[in-house]
Amino acid sequence: MGCQAGERPPQNLYQSESLTIRQVTEKTYLHVSYLDFNSSKVDCNGLIFIDNGEAVVFDTPTTNEVSRELIEWIESQQESKIKAVVVNHFHADALGGLDAFHQRGIVSIASAKGLVLAEAEGVTVPMIGFEKANVIQVGKGEVMNHYFGSGHTQDNIASYIASENLIYGGCMIKALGAGKGNLADADTMQWATTIKRIKETYPGVQTVVPGHGDPGGVELLDYTIEMFNPSN
Repeated sequence: MGCQAGERPPQNLYQSESLTIRQVTEKTYLHVSYLDFNSSKVDCNGLIFIDNGEAVVFDTPTTNEVSRELIEWIESQQESKIKAVVVNHFHADALGGLDAFHQRGIVSIASAKGLVLAEAEGVTVPMIGFEKANVIQVGKGEVMNHYFGSGHTQDNIASYIASENLIYGGCMIKALGAGKGNLADADTMQWATTIKRIKETYPGVQTVVPGHGDPGGVELLDYTIEMFNPSN
């Protein structure tokens, strides 16, 4: 379980001006890159899952240059082959560096809605789309990607890593103390219901990783549900 109250502070395994990598659980690593937004620098999370020499990346760094930096770290420092990159939603903080993965022949996966929205936005379109669920075998482990409904965007998904009992929810999940963030493409009336579905599907989840801010536990799901409760 990673980054919860009372645990040891996270250690940075890699640090540059554009990219930070630190361990979250035994087989997962948080990658943090940066996006310029309204004259400020926003920290953007992604995740890496490595098992038996194979890796899956969840959300790209914000640029192709930083994505190449991340790919190099996984391949050289972790001696692992990247099997796929999973795109949480169609915004730049989730797929801004997707071309770098495609140039290396790495398959990209997103919800079917994400492919449509990316194409309409004029950004790089993920290769494979799924309607409700997608499963990726990674080494001896497994990643389950699900579309539970709209929230931060119409296409946002949640990814569950069974061996780590971890959910990566991207910008659909809010870190404790965070505000509502970018609502330009949000469905604020459906958001809480979508998070409730995630919580019901994975009742024993231990680690939850948001799109921005610190990972935690199920309290991040509860915080997000309360924030977007239509009765509030």
